[in-house]
Amino acid sequence: MTLDLANLQKLATTVRTLSIDAIQKANSGHPGLPLGAADFTSVLWANYLRFNPKDPTWINRDRFVLSAGHGCMILYSMLHLFGYDVPMSQIQSFRQWESLTPGHPEFGITPGVECTTGPLGQGAANSVGLALSGKMLAARYGSENFNYRVFTLVSDGDLMEGVAAEAASMAGHLQLDNLIYLWDDNKISLAGETEVCFTEDVAKRYESYGWFVQSVDGHDMKAVAAALDKATAQKGKPSLICCRTVLGFGSPNKKNTHDVHGAPLGPDEVKATKKNLGWPEEAQFLVPDEVKAFCAASIEKKVQEQATWSGSYNAWRSANGALSKTLDAQLVRAIDPKLKDELLAAFKEPKKDATRNLSGKAIQIISKHVPSFIGGSADLDPSTKTAVSGGGDLEHDNFKGLNLRFGVREHAMGSAANGLAYTQAWIPYTATFLVFSDYMRPAMRVGAISHLQALYIFTHDSFWVGEDGPTHEPIEHTMSIRLIPNMHVFRPADGVEVAMSYWAALNRKNGPSTLLFSRQNLPALTRPASFSPDDVLKGAYALNDVAQPKLIIVATGSEVGAAVEAAAALEAEGTPTRVVSMPCVELYKAQSSTFKDALLPKNVPTAVVEAGTTIGWSNLLGRDLLAIGIDHYGASAPGEVLCEKFGFTAKAVKEKISAWLKQ
Repeated sequence: MTLDLANLQKLATTVRTLSIDAIQKANSGHPGLPLGAADFTSVLWANYLRFNPKDPTWINRDRFVLSAGHGCMILYSMLHLFGYDVPMSQIQSFRQWESLTPGHPEFGITPGVECTTGPLGQGAANSVGLALSGKMLAARYGSENFNYRVFTLVSDGDLMEGVAAEAASMAGHLQLDNLIYLWDDNKISLAGETEVCFTEDVAKRYESYGWFVQSVDGHDMKAVAAALDKATAQKGKPSLICCRTVLGFGSPNKKNTHDVHGAPLGPDEVKATKKNLGWPEEAQFLVPDEVKAFCAASIEKKVQEQATWSGSYNAWRSANGALSKTLDAQLVRAIDPKLKDELLAAFKEPKKDATRNLSGKAIQIISKHVPSFIGGSADLDPSTKTAVSGGGDLEHDNFKGLNLRFGVREHAMGSAANGLAYTQAWIPYTATFLVFSDYMRPAMRVGAISHLQALYIFTHDSFWVGEDGPTHEPIEHTMSIRLIPNMHVFRPADGVEVAMSYWAALNRKNGPSTLLFSRQNLPALTRPASFSPDDVLKGAYALNDVAQPKLIIVATGSEVGAAVEAAAALEAEGTPTRVVSMPCVELYKAQSSTFKDALLPKNVPTAVVEAGTTIGWSNLLGRDLLAIGIDHYGASAPGEVLCEKFGFTAKAVKEKISAWLKQ
């Protein structure tokens, strides 16, 4: 590729100076990466990255992910210079209240930001999901329509994080040749030189993952372009381009030191850096006319690339009407209203069963009706019941497969699923045991921040795991996931609640959902004639008709059955007891105060039963109450034995409540 080196170098200098000016004005930020990575990033944006700033959600655009989110001024500068709706006023408002240029990139805030990044390694792992999405779309709707690439700027810190290693292994296995990492190899981290903790041969490590690896001088634009040419032409392997750079390039007194990593240069060093770069020392936020013209010419070519693609795409749509309709439904993650009836019909006849089995039954139905529904588990399909029967495994030679084999990679599983969700073409689901949500929590938190529609499925949701013992028996996990803002947590008690929990999660477009299922069989529940399945969508409802209760027992999931039995015993002793099943606390809390006061009158003694930590229930329900739970680790024994020893039989629940009422 022929490069306009003179203008590319001016572009890189503009990016550097915009970045250090914005960081200095904010008196906060990370100038080292923008100064060091500006050369190879300028080559990428001007000559390789395909996008249209006036149509930032073009489905076949190339994706640029800044996994090293602390260096976000390099991204904001590029977005501004290449025509995105990020005006200079926003560059000058870096890290300020309600600006489009927050301290780390946030999806849905800034046009052109593909992922919420900053927690190191997350963006690298998100990129695997983004690239996989492109392969899956191409397999279903044609590679001529979907052939985008994912370019990810990763730092030393990204490549140290375990989640990036898991994701890279997954990408190599799937042969994602549309994924290209550009590693800003500057050998400096926040606390000092990387050699104090990071001395492995990264290139060989990635080669062992099955990646195509190149090493270049990250300041040599011709070498960078040659490497990008080879990487974009590579078939059957993702690519890593090791770009050796100088952290803080251009700063005469701070380059190649950790001092330039995460603090403003200071007014004197800003001037010295500009002088060193051949830039007017006193000029601030300067974009030369020739840089504007160069970027405008590049944008014009990119817009034409989209126009050429659109012509071909529209012709394909005209010739493939039925498939186009399926694609349209997928791209809006449409849910057929008839699906709810089909899910409920599958559980019309109540029976004793584990909710993980009922979930598996629901997944079979959903996969047939929702083209955007895709996922898998962390090598636990036989236990989580999440494999789609007859769906085939998703592999490098079968991207139409419906079962995504994440392997024992929970960290990467959550982050790659988020990557699929960022494309807004899929409703991804993941699955593992609840105790291993600890591995997934960073991705779950970022998914909630980013308002992603993802389904995080967890089975084996209590001490009923049994013989595997305390390492596999979740205690604090359910409540801790409820602490994540914008996360809906569903813990259903039977088939009807399973069906409606999935229905709610599939229709929740602005945030993730966590679904918790039991390993052990749960009893079939009897409901009053006034019950409607839509009552589940309110998060809580009465399982029995008690107009004037003297006691209320709230329970979730596997404890609802015991609560019903305990209530019957209390009723027989003269205490009218309402049993409230609460499959989703978040949906309940979103209801009107009138509804909540009628269902859970504040003047009625209330007990809560859940096989998890008791901490938090008084706050959630806004009252003093009796919380029957478990605030210690489990033990290795059959689940039935643990149920008795830990006091979760109906008899034990009834006795605890009776003693409490007498106090």
